Parts: sequence; structure tokens; C-alpha cells
Amino acid sequence: MQIDEEMAAVLDALPGHAAFDGWNVTALARALEDAGRAPEDAAVLFPGGAGEMIEAFFARSFARLETEAALADLAAYRTPGRVRAIVTIWFEQNAGNKEAVRRALSWLSLPGNLFRGLRINAGMADAVWHAAGDKSADFNWYTKRGLLAAVLAATMLYWVNDRSGDEEAVLWFLDRRLADVAWIGGLGKRVTGRLQGRRFGVG
Repeated sequence: MQIDEEMAAVLDALPGHAAFDGWNVTALARALEDAGRAPEDAAVLFPGGAGEMIEAFFARSFARLETEAALADLAAYRTPGRVRAIVTIWFEQNAGNKEAVRRALSWLSLPGNLFRGLRINAGMADAVWHAAGDKSADFNWYTKRGLLAAVLAATMLYWVNDRSGDEEAVLWFLDRRLADVAWIGGLGKRVTGRLQGRRFGVG
């Protein structure tokens, strides 16, 4: 999905309104106003309704994730730690969007929306692997993304339902999911320990 600067400004404002109004034309109109655009454009900007808004929001968030991950010093990490660090970046970037994401996942869980939800989940797995420097081009490409997509889906649900405000609890859950998966390319080792004094956990 191509997102220009004007669209990015709208999408950055949208979750703040979607958290209260839901993913609908009302939230979009308010986001447009915040971005300095005519609220009347809401009726035509996303003709597909909530699904298009949600998918565009996630696409925007994945682009932001890859940008920040590229600036982070992750070269010293082994693959599990790199994946963990990148997912942590996404949670940090969207800490203020948790209610909007919760509403989005609730909408995506409806039977008629499952395919779009799977596509978004696959997009996140692809973004994380790409940011981690994965260059596989054979069957491993599909296997790695399928395994990570399952981990991300479970962790995302845990995150949106966690009301404790304890980031470590979410990361602990992520660590367990990473450790449980029979990863390709050496990711089968249990994720243990954390680097002292570092922002991101395992190395």
C-alpha cells in the first residue's frame, strides 16, 4: 500500500479517534481535520470502510517499524534477539494506540474479515523478518514468516488485553512464544537471559 505524506499524517491521527469512535467515518473525519484536510473527504478517502482504514493504519505502522529498526544497533544480536527487539519497537511505537489496535483486532476477528486480518498479520511478519535482515528466498521464506505470524498474532492479543502496564509481562509472553517455536535457521534455541542495561532483551 502506497502512503504519501498527506495520507501518513491522517493515519497518524486516526488511531487516537478510532480508540473512542471506532474505525468509522466519524473517526476518519476527525483525523482529516487534525491533519488539516477537509473532513468531508472522509466519505471518499477509504471507500472500503473500516477494513481499508485498518489495513492502511497497519501498513503505516509497519513502515515506521522498519525505519526505526534500520536505525537501531541490532547487528550484534543473534536472530531471536533481533526479532524480539524489532517487535519491541512496534509495541513502543504503538503504546498510545493500544485501544485502537484492540478495536481493530476485534473487527478483524469477525468471520467476514478474517482474510484481511491474516493478510495484515502476514504483513507484520514480513516487515519484522525484513527488518531483521532475512534474505531467504526458498521455502524457508514461507516457513519463517508462517511461524512468526503465529507468534505475532498471539502476542498482539496478549498485548491489547494486558491492562497491567507492565511491558516486561508482554515481553515475557513473547519470549515464551519464540522459545516454543521450532525456528528455522537456528531459532530453535530457547530465548534466555537479557543484556544488562540494554533497551532490548536477549542478544
